Amino acid sequence: MTVSSTPSFMSFNNTEHFHSAVRAQLALDIEVLFAYAELPSPLIDACRYVMTGQGKLVRPLLVASAFASVSSNKDGENDDYDSQDSSADFDSLNDDPSMLTNNELSNDLVSLLENDSDYDMCRRAALAVELLHTYSLVHDDLPCMDDDELRRGQPTCHITFDEATALLAGDVLQTLAFEVLTAEMPTFAPFDSDIASQLFAIFAPRARRMVSGQMLDLNAEASTDISQENLEAIHRDKTGALIEAAMLMGGICAGATAPQRIALQDCAQHIGLAFQVQDDILDVTTSTDTLGKPAGSDEKLDKSTYVKLMGVENATAYAQSLFDEGRVAIIREIGGDKENDALLALIEWLWLRKK
Repeated sequence: MTVSSTPSFMSFNNTEHFHSAVRAQLALDIEVLFAYAELPSPLIDACRYVMTGQGKLVRPLLVASAFASVSSNKDGENDDYDSQDSSADFDSLNDDPSMLTNNELSNDLVSLLENDSDYDMCRRAALAVELLHTYSLVHDDLPCMDDDELRRGQPTCHITFDEATALLAGDVLQTLAFEVLTAEMPTFAPFDSDIASQLFAIFAPRARRMVSGQMLDLNAEASTDISQENLEAIHRDKTGALIEAAMLMGGICAGATAPQRIALQDCAQHIGLAFQVQDDILDVTTSTDTLGKPAGSDEKLDKSTYVKLMGVENATAYAQSLFDEGRVAIIREIGGDKENDALLALIEWLWLRKK
């Protein structure tokens, strides 16, 4: 299926509208997945609890934004596609993005979604990365790891349920992250086997790298003198690997060319590192209420951080330079600017984030 049949709400109009639409569709798809999975209680309750918290949803937004940006780049070469009409269709859903509801999205878009395999593979990819990311958070918060009591503005999974349920919730979210790429679920078109195989090839090694990075991070807690090079090696895997997966998976679903995939990976490597540098800065400059998780937890655990290594001012300058390099990679092969390109707008949104 060509990208010219992409559902209208995946066409970038403005950042707020676009992110609201992606989040609303993801919420619908999470419920479809849980109905399909038929998990027993309290496992299903724990999974729904952690998957519907007030997270930033950065990784599914990266999938959707990469998909939209690559699609838009191709749309410019497709005489049959009218981006102005597409934006008008999206605006007609609701003038106020905060008022987008599941029912409105379902009523207006299901017929389109069930007949667009390219976009549906993007939906699957967005679900997959959020499932894997959330599993990692559930396990990170366990007493044997960071022993945190607050995540996404609410008590952590093992506090609300119990440790065993939280452990199993993380386990099943991890397995669902892979299953969802080819599961036969209502409201989804049949999966595209060629795209699915490419997504697995991207996703699996980066999921493994994320776990390796977590181990390296734990090992570094015992170190009193870690270099910037070693710190970056940790976070290129722990944080950066899944960000790489998200951007590449979105691009693959949109039919990205080889040069575009290289640019997406280059951008993702810079953004993934910048995202971690930002997290380290926010941990010491932002309140617990704003963060939605305990502020100062890095210092409490004596973690190696960019702030500890370079100070807030230098860490901030470093993060900005990484974001700038990420933008350059996208502009080089995909084009656009932050006003009309979904991926560049998301990078700007990430740079300005406060939590």
